[in-house]
Amino acid sequence: MSRQHTIQNEAEVTGRGLFTGLPVTLRFRPAPANAGITFVRADQQSPISISATIANLTKRARRTSLRNGTVAIETVEHCLAAIRGLGIDNLIVELDNSELPAGDGSAAPFIKALQDAGIAEQDAERRTIEIDEPIRVTDGDSELVAWPGEPGRLDIIYELDYGPASPVGRQTHRFQLARDAFISEIAPARTFVTEAEAEQLRAAGLGTHLTYADILVIGGEGPIENAYRFNDECVRHKILDLIGDLMLAGGFVCGRIYARKSGHALNHELVRRILEQRAAAQRRERLRGEPHFDIRNVQRILPHRYPMLLIDRVVEIDGDRRAVGVKNVTINEPFFQGHYPRQPIMPGVLIIEAMAQLGGILLSQKLEHTGKVAVLLSLDRVKFRRPVTPGDQLVIEAVSRRVKSRTGEVHCTAHVNEQPAAEAEIRFMLVDADPT
Repeated sequence: MSRQHTIQNEAEVTGRGLFTGLPVTLRFRPAPANAGITFVRADQQSPISISATIANLTKRARRTSLRNGTVAIETVEHCLAAIRGLGIDNLIVELDNSELPAGDGSAAPFIKALQDAGIAEQDAERRTIEIDEPIRVTDGDSELVAWPGEPGRLDIIYELDYGPASPVGRQTHRFQLARDAFISEIAPARTFVTEAEAEQLRAAGLGTHLTYADILVIGGEGPIENAYRFNDECVRHKILDLIGDLMLAGGFVCGRIYARKSGHALNHELVRRILEQRAAAQRRERLRGEPHFDIRNVQRILPHRYPMLLIDRVVEIDGDRRAVGVKNVTINEPFFQGHYPRQPIMPGVLIIEAMAQLGGILLSQKLEHTGKVAVLLSLDRVKFRRPVTPGDQLVIEAVSRRVKSRTGEVHCTAHVNEQPAAEAEIRFMLVDADPT
């Protein structure tokens, strides 16, 4: 197995943001094993940390940006691509303004700084995210297709074709991610815009500090007051962007990817689908393992009994933060006699009851030493996504939102065959276990 890596020493990159033009100093710092990639806004009154994950993505045009509350970090994709290209798993990226330095619009400045800092191996195995099944996402005529490949390897085929009216001709490039190849073939490829796009950006007040020497602007006769570094530099830069965006999965994505005209928004959607696929695989694996609580344990925690005990086993529990439970739905359930005789469907209120019971089990992990029990208080944002019928296995997940002295709140979801069946925000009142 490959080992994780960080850097040996700190390193800096200075410059101005690509879109904002704001001056910024970026500092790379080593991070411990399993820490991942974290951006830090050091210019705030209290430094704000933002993990490089899809959960922290904020919507922006033409770039990838992260947000924690009201604090954002703009244009992280080139830096993330450099980190992935050098095989760095754990890193702190500290900056004193809102946007990373643009440099020459490529990943080369980040590569140089990280190489100067030195790469250090860590005593932990690398976490890769393998694509297990084919995934396809589309937006109009743009497309991304991912499918399994050789373990630990990322292969990309990118087809760029904006049509005959575009000054950017049709370009196709195949790339297998390896450190040396990334440094020489992908990292130097720069951000590009057409002349018409450059005028639109300037009119919107973006990139007004840039000259033709700072960014690759392509007119009808090719680059304006500039020159290509590769004949197919544009498609190489799109591969760079894709590699950077894939880092929002929280690890090294491995597999084969075909891209046609994909941009940041479609790249982000692919990351979401990859993580959904991974979560589904993890759920299936948990269901095959030994339960955390079998039915006897469940009965010791919950006062419910037939026919109202609706949790058969708990397959995973993470302290008082998260629990996953199972309800096997059979035709022998008494409610199917009247709901409905010719079309048996599990009543939605009982799906909610099953979720509430799992929520009660989760809260009991914190309350068992306080003399309190959880009693259903209110429901919010209840949604039913699909019917639950005999033969289905209802997989329920409960995540604790907050627990106070008198109330608790849990977010619950229920799935059948990886398809959402129901969800709800459930609030509990915490009452004395022994009212006497």
